[in-house]
Formats: sequence, C-alpha cells, structure tokens
Amino acid sequence: MKTRYDDIIHLPHPTSLRHPRMSLQNRAAQFAPFAALTGYDAAIQETARLTEEKIELSETSRAVIDARLREVMEKNEAHEQPWVTLTFFLPDERKAGGMYETVNAQIRRVDPTGRRIFLTDGTELPVEDVYSLEFFSRETEDPLP
Repeated sequence: MKTRYDDIIHLPHPTSLRHPRMSLQNRAAQFAPFAALTGYDAAIQETARLTEEKIELSETSRAVIDARLREVMEKNEAHEQPWVTLTFFLPDERKAGGMYETVNAQIRRVDPTGRRIFLTDGTELPVEDVYSLEFFSRETEDPLP
C-alpha cells in the first residue's frame, strides 16, 4: 500500500549546518519542574515544624532548682565543677515556642545576680529556662538523689 510519505519516510533526520545539536542535559532542563512561588515550600515546612510551649514551674519546683543551684555555687567555691543532668527550654529563633533539651554537663559557675548558668562547654543559660537539674556521678553516670 502506498502512502503520501513513502518518499521521505526512510531519509536520515535533518541536521542544521548553522545551529549545533542541543545537549541532552539542556533538553531535559526545558522540561524541569517550574516553581512559580519561590520559597513557598520552605514557608510550608517552617509552618509545619512543631514547637512546644514553655512550661511555667510551680513555686515548689522553682525552690528545688534554686536550692540545687546554691549547692552548685558552694561546690564552685570549693573549686569543683559538678556534673549535672540539666533539662532546659531552648526558645525557637524563628517562631513562638521552642523545645526542651536535656544534657549531661559540668557547671563552670552560676551568676546569682544575672541569674545565668555557665557550663564548661561555653553554653550560657538563663536560670528561668531551667526545667530540672539533677546531680550525677561521672563515674557511674547515674543521677544522684
């Protein structure tokens, strides 16, 4: 059966003498997804990121932490840097709330006037952000009563 394209169907693909062939990578780039709203995905991810509200401690809990900080200051005066398990609130830099973090660390000193705790690793915390403070022995890594 004869069709109207029989005369050209078996000819080689035409190539231009003026324009070089486009690379496969450049051809693929033409069909890459297009993001009309730049930054939209990042904004959605930021909104979806969960934060916790800061828990306000009772007077009793605050008094226990203050008593333990006085103990730390006494040990600091005796040139000791006690090991503690410290749970504190870390405010989020981008949105309301934050998260609670627990670390095992040595307390270098406590500033009662500025109400700040200085750890040996250089971390500085406000006393108001401390949720719990437990002493532990570095040899056994068990919290002490």
